[in-house]
Amino acid sequence: MVRDLQRRKARGRRGLALVEGVRLVEEVLTAKLPIKGAVISASFERTARGKELVTELARHACPVEEVSEKALAQLADTDAPQGIIAVVEPRRWKLDDIPVAPKSVLLVVDGVQDPGNVGTLLRTAHALGAVATLVLRGTADVLGPKALRAAMGATFRHPFVTLEDAAFISWARAHGVTLWATAADGVPLGRALAKSSKEKGAGPIAVIVGNEGAGIRPQLNAVSAQRVAIPLTQGAESLNVAVAAGILLYEVQRG
Repeated sequence: MVRDLQRRKARGRRGLALVEGVRLVEEVLTAKLPIKGAVISASFERTARGKELVTELARHACPVEEVSEKALAQLADTDAPQGIIAVVEPRRWKLDDIPVAPKSVLLVVDGVQDPGNVGTLLRTAHALGAVATLVLRGTADVLGPKALRAAMGATFRHPFVTLEDAAFISWARAHGVTLWATAADGVPLGRALAKSSKEKGAGPIAVIVGNEGAGIRPQLNAVSAQRVAIPLTQGAESLNVAVAAGILLYEVQRG
């Protein structure tokens, strides 16, 4: 099962994911998500923290299988595994689970392909109070091992829904969500916020961040209320997508 879940299609088919490392397994337990089983290395219980974690898994009736160090290294996604890999059943969020209110802020991820960036985007959205993250096609798997590590447990608490473009656009229109597309040639963020604050009865705002190289796809730009840019120092070409999302979410929440 662990080998099978290393593939994205298998994770989607089974509705399961792999969580590697002590901290992430502890986060899963804290979030009270079902753990179907765990594989540990022969030396894992030699540390106090490892022994405590195995005891906690036993309290949750989670089957634990011990394998050799070599076998666990072959199953692990990291170069220096911490001795534990767990099979987890993440929560499956639906659009109806997203609490959209007039001043809500959402993050929309369009075609971001680096799983580390995807995980950091979820961590950032969760930390800055976005009510949810909507993940559009072409984006790396939110439940992939690298994305889960980068999210540092936010995946288990922060609502996220994977959508096709048409479903997202239809949902946004039905809920009066204003779309802000990030673009290098967009309106400076301060001006966009000033305009938004003057509009009476403004609804929720969804900030769209796009592919690291190509940016946001044309069809999403076309339905966005405005294109927004973060002013940069002369000579600076761009920001990392997760850094840009953090600035935008913070300023929109504050505004």
